[in-house]
Amino acid sequence: MSIRKNLKPALLLVVTLLLFYTGKVVSGAEKAPVTHTVEIVQMKFKPAQITVKNGDKILFINRDMVVHNVTEASGKSWKSPDLATGKSWRLTVTKSASYYCTFHPVMKGKIMLK
Repeated sequence: MSIRKNLKPALLLVVTLLLFYTGKVVSGAEKAPVTHTVEIVQMKFKPAQITVKNGDKILFINRDMVVHNVTEASGKSWKSPDLATGKSWRLTVTKSASYYCTFHPVMKGKIMLK
């Protein structure tokens, strides 16, 4: 019986050390993606440049009086639907990108990864 009593704490110690050295205990729970907000106001993306981590989300909200969209600039690899006043669209970030509104090409923004 005494071997079994001593075995449980020893196993717990081994598991704890393995978790510690793999970074699971040190870093705690995996950090959930953060949602950032970019507002579309007065024909501008605010902020015009945003720095985020891979996997974070950006919520684009149209607070302007006209329809806008958000389109990746270089290859148009992603594009929001048309956003009427008060509508929003969420993007999960996987890479840095420049973007613009196809209705108003002077409206430009930039996403940068940390």
